[in-house]
Amino acid sequence: MAMTTILHNATLIDGNGGDPVKDAVVVIDDNKITYAGAASGAPAADDKATKVDLGGNTICPGFIDVHVHFSLPGTKGIPAMAVLTSPEYRAMQLLERFKITLEAGVTTARDLMGVAPGVRDAIDHGLIPGPRLHVSSKMLSQTCGHADFHLKSGIDGGDVIGGELVDTVDQARTAARELIRDGVNVIKVASSGGVSTPNDDPDFLGARPEIIEALVQEGQDYGGIPVAAHAIGYPGIKAAVEAGVHSVEHGYALDDDLRKQMIENGQYLVPTLIETLKDDTATPMAVAKSQKWHKIAQDSVAESVKAGVKIATGTDAGLVPDHGDNLGELGCLVKFGGMSPLDAITAATKHGAEVLKIEDQVGTVEPGKLADIVVVKGNPLDDIDGLKDHDNILLVVKEGKSAIDRGDFGYPA
Repeated sequence: MAMTTILHNATLIDGNGGDPVKDAVVVIDDNKITYAGAASGAPAADDKATKVDLGGNTICPGFIDVHVHFSLPGTKGIPAMAVLTSPEYRAMQLLERFKITLEAGVTTARDLMGVAPGVRDAIDHGLIPGPRLHVSSKMLSQTCGHADFHLKSGIDGGDVIGGELVDTVDQARTAARELIRDGVNVIKVASSGGVSTPNDDPDFLGARPEIIEALVQEGQDYGGIPVAAHAIGYPGIKAAVEAGVHSVEHGYALDDDLRKQMIENGQYLVPTLIETLKDDTATPMAVAKSQKWHKIAQDSVAESVKAGVKIATGTDAGLVPDHGDNLGELGCLVKFGGMSPLDAITAATKHGAEVLKIEDQVGTVEPGKLADIVVVKGNPLDDIDGLKDHDNILLVVKEGKSAIDRGDFGYPA
């Protein structure tokens, strides 16, 4: 028999962008939502159901971060240290990063370099706790591009960090098919240079348009796998948009013509605004690039919001912010993008699910969806920055099961 749990005495922000529902009820049968709405319209409660009083706090969908790097340490270390660490140790480091991210309210995340499909499957099968994962496993670029981790010392960190070099269309097609064979959810390509890597710059054109087009075609032909493009400077963004990628990651130098093309193409922007690199975890060159380009990002994102580009939240967690600091991105979308707090929540829920092509499963609180739910202290529309404080994330439920119950609501484990 199904186990029924009834959440009540709460406000509901369902992720669809509509006004919050006061005095709301959400009914969960096993791992699925069967009712979400006003208490006045709720079905009669079964005497055997578990009733959970949420004390007037707010129910949101499980949050989605579509750009993370669990294999990187955030402020807890330097990415280059990975080349000096065993694979087994690095695997163990993932466990705490998964746990803290899930307990921060992120029930789904897309790792865009460094985590293999087998790790994703271990979470799916319940072997380890963590957010539902989508993975790219690797990032592709040309030699001297953003996936080229050759250091001046002669060390090549590409195999450890997750870069793969493709310098021809044929190499790109083969790499894409190998990744799809391995089970990735998304192909990541660097169509521009980057901030943190030693051999390139965001203004550089990365993978050429014909390579990106080939990756997009291979993804479409082999199961509809989307392509996400790291694209910071204008040449790289232009190449990615015109080649038909599914999402533009960063997109700092977007102009109005490219925004218009993105809207026409149905492409998503993932602006990664949360903060810049720090001196103690990056080279002075990388820090200077980060400061320059994040200022451009902060000035640019409001124009993208105003133009109507669809935006999903991504943080680059692990490269810049720490794992678990993910929900700080929502405040950045409000501060720099001019979004309303409600729109920022939609970007971090419904739009994230659309980017991952799993909007039929998660992203909103409504009947038929998996019970991914986060209960937030008070009303997040009054204090969107409060979401980054873990003490305000009172309950995290993933697929009907409690990941953490800071509010002591007695949600069934």
